[in-house]
Amino acid sequence: MGSLLVPSLLLLPSLSRSFLPKLQSQPQHISLRISLCNQYPFRLSFQSSFPRKSLCSHRSLAGAFNTSSEGTVSVINIEDFNEKDWSFLDSEELNSEQAKRNIDRITSAGEISESSRVLVSVGSEGFVDHLVESSTTQLLLVVHDSIFFLAGIKEQYDEVKCWQGELIYVPEKWTPFDVIFLYFLPALPFELDQIFAALAKRCSSGARVVISHPQGREVLEQQRKEFPDIVNGNLPDKTTLQKVAADHSFEMTEFVDEPGFYLAVLKFSEAN
Repeated sequence: MGSLLVPSLLLLPSLSRSFLPKLQSQPQHISLRISLCNQYPFRLSFQSSFPRKSLCSHRSLAGAFNTSSEGTVSVINIEDFNEKDWSFLDSEELNSEQAKRNIDRITSAGEISESSRVLVSVGSEGFVDHLVESSTTQLLLVVHDSIFFLAGIKEQYDEVKCWQGELIYVPEKWTPFDVIFLYFLPALPFELDQIFAALAKRCSSGARVVISHPQGREVLEQQRKEFPDIVNGNLPDKTTLQKVAADHSFEMTEFVDEPGFYLAVLKFSEAN
């Protein structure tokens, strides 16, 4: 049996996680100081079902902070804790020159400026690295299902905001967003209409939504077979995407659907 020690003020939002049955049902901004290797206020022992970069390569891991006190410590006992394997989003194939050009193309499609408020949903470590290194923004918010992924991002880039939870529940306190990257849309457990309805409430006028897959449908189908617990959706075809987007005041400005690359760019115009 493992044990999870967290400050009592910490709200871990993903209710679907069996190891957090008693926490609040609504997703929340993570606020904590974490160390998985040293004696800090967060300690977690768990069984991981997949190989990945050692969590202890980061001396202290941190979520996004917005509190003045750590509060008292609560204990949650867990029998099993299996973090999903997101490592395939940073596969070796993405180191190829073609994949790097595709990621450059995805980033460029956002037309990021220094005043941009940017959201990344279900990104990879490599994509976040590329964004930070290539763009200066007013705000960069990374939203992901994995608290360990976010902790690693926060450790490396303290200026990046991190939020664990589902995209459609992102708090509006960070809005409006000027650029939204849906880096791996097939991992989102929502209908396309739900996603665009939520985005319309969080976008500035003229905001750009970039839906992508740097390796296209062929690789996506392979990922679906290998990671069925994560890949439960699809990349929308042009007609479907245009219709759903238009229902929420988004206009398609670019669409590429090739076997080895997928890119859709949509621009938001506030409804009258």
